[in-house]
Amino acid sequence: MTSETLTSESAAGTASGPALLRAIQAQPAPFVLFALAVATIVLYLLGPHAEALVKFPDAWVLSPTAVMNDFMRWFVDLTGPVFQAIGWLLEWPVKGAQWLLAALPWSVTTIVFVTLAWIASGWRLAAFVLLSMLYMAVIGYWPESMNSLAIVLISVPMAIVVGFGFGVLGFYSERARRVIMPMLDLLQTIPAFAYLLPILILFGFGTTVGLVASVLYAFPPMVRNTILGLRAVPPEIVEAGEMSGATPRQLFWKVRLPAAQNQMLLGVNQTTMASLSMVIIAAIIGGTNDIGWEVLSTMRKALFGESLLAGFVIALLAMALDRITYGFAKRDRFAAAQAAGLNPWLAGLGAAAAFGLLSLVVPALSDWPAAWVYNPAPDMNAALEVFVVEWRTWIEAIKNAAFFFLMLPIKIGLAKAVSPFTWGFEMTTPVIAGYGALVALLAGWAALRGRLTLAAGIVLAGTILFIGLTAMPWLTLAAIIVYAAWTTGGRMLALGTAAGLAFLLVAGVWPQTVLSIYLCGVAVIICFVLGTLIGVWAAQSNTVSAIVRPIIDTLQTMPLFVILIPFVMVFKIGEFTALLAIIAYAIVPAIRYTEHGLRNLPSDVIEAATTVGCTPRQLLFRVKLPLALPAIMLGLNQTIIYGIGMLVIAALVGTNGLGQQIYIGLGDGDFGVGMTAGIGMAIIAIIADRITQSVSRRKQEEYGLTATVI
Repeated sequence: MTSETLTSESAAGTASGPALLRAIQAQPAPFVLFALAVATIVLYLLGPHAEALVKFPDAWVLSPTAVMNDFMRWFVDLTGPVFQAIGWLLEWPVKGAQWLLAALPWSVTTIVFVTLAWIASGWRLAAFVLLSMLYMAVIGYWPESMNSLAIVLISVPMAIVVGFGFGVLGFYSERARRVIMPMLDLLQTIPAFAYLLPILILFGFGTTVGLVASVLYAFPPMVRNTILGLRAVPPEIVEAGEMSGATPRQLFWKVRLPAAQNQMLLGVNQTTMASLSMVIIAAIIGGTNDIGWEVLSTMRKALFGESLLAGFVIALLAMALDRITYGFAKRDRFAAAQAAGLNPWLAGLGAAAAFGLLSLVVPALSDWPAAWVYNPAPDMNAALEVFVVEWRTWIEAIKNAAFFFLMLPIKIGLAKAVSPFTWGFEMTTPVIAGYGALVALLAGWAALRGRLTLAAGIVLAGTILFIGLTAMPWLTLAAIIVYAAWTTGGRMLALGTAAGLAFLLVAGVWPQTVLSIYLCGVAVIICFVLGTLIGVWAAQSNTVSAIVRPIIDTLQTMPLFVILIPFVMVFKIGEFTALLAIIAYAIVPAIRYTEHGLRNLPSDVIEAATTVGCTPRQLLFRVKLPLALPAIMLGLNQTIIYGIGMLVIAALVGTNGLGQQIYIGLGDGDFGVGMTAGIGMAIIAIIADRITQSVSRRKQEEYGLTATVI
């Protein structure tokens, strides 16, 4: 070899270093993802030799549970009598509302709510409310329904007042808003079960616990809508008020507040729904003979028909109150009645008074006769038993296939999941080599098409699937999450994510966190894929939309516990049952936001694409879906939040993870354990929320839809 050849090779080698560095700087994502995959493989192979980097050392754990418990004991000793006095005072409004609703004839209560529905949205809603109230009476759950309604009637006004106060404070003070918004994030992402324990410790058993829990869970939507409504008041309206000489007090009460009324009424709507969703949870510790307790007690006895019938009561109450409050927020409340030439309030009051007088002489109008009660629960139980017996083979086949071929590989990895018992073969060296070759082939195909980031992502995903989430080294799994936050939301989001993950590691709940991520992740992927497909189909077909909409409305208003009932009765307890329950609850936003995004695209863009000759397929994939992507991403965001929220309920059917830790804390009276797990779930939810919001915001800017409100 000549000296000239050596010189040229040396120069080429020297030049390749800066060229590679420039390539990494220009497009770092593929190299970072590939490096994370390599690091994961290396740590996995090293195993015991790098144990501190694979499994977070116990010596590094500084659990905050003892400190939290000591603080709670000190706080209870200091303020216990005060909270007990407050609890005693708060019991009286609830007892008063329960007494009033119990004393009123069922016919009078029904007339009152039918009148409200008529004023809010016309005769269709009035008919729906009438049928809903009759259902409660016919199946024999009228007293229990009224007890639940009493808690809602007291908790909603309290939540509205508290939320309005915080909202006004956040509107006028930017410093206060910076404190309020993170507080709302925590209250809405920490599962209600986590803060039931401190409320229980402070107030003791009784209706007050359910009331306080409902208020804490329900007031954040009112705060957000109050701030949003006051900020959205047009400046010219405020300027007109100032020019007319209004004082600051008059400017707020007579100018800003009326202009923000519709948005704030939407806050009332959401607050009502949030309060009602706490009915069953409050029943666990409230000790009230309400409909929530009926659902819980019948579920524990495995009475499918009874629990489902009681669950439908809550769903109907939720839908009725939702439609009534939404109607007041979105339309002229008196338009329908004025068109008929009637004063709606006088008509409703007159009808209620008439039925009240008639109930004095007609007992059937006062108390629903026992002979009129129809209970189809035994027939429903018998039908379910026949179904389970007849279809047992198919039920077990579906359950086992999903568990062994989807859930288990993601949880523990192909290396451990594949076995002759489940897959029919072992993960021998040739099979491992074949798997690696397949991953390399897919990555090479993406690289040849210029998709370097996709190629590196395939390598990383293949690595995670082979090892399994629960066996992933904590260092690389945390690095992957932090890098995702950095690429989507920048430095501050990455730092916040790193701090949150550090808490989970140091607090000693990392294994439970990974289990929660696994179950929620599988559910979210299925929900997003299936929900997006259904949403696209519904957006393309009015018939499909008309069929899908009432189904997702029912799923969204159905209490979380009730969603568990049919799955538990058919598939028994286990992770697959929990997965189905999470999917049933979390798929709603994916469908709703996808359809909404596709149905509300700029008409001029669609017309332009049609004019240039786009086929329906091209119009969907090249125009509509890209433009609707921000809305679809918001649907993914809400799907993740819904999935995480359902994890605590899913823990009732045998899953492990942070949800189970919350129940352990609640059952043992261990505030530290329950709150640590609750904070852990809030951290996961907030990280997922911020990452998906960042992606959605970026897509909005890319397509010029920054100002779009979904």
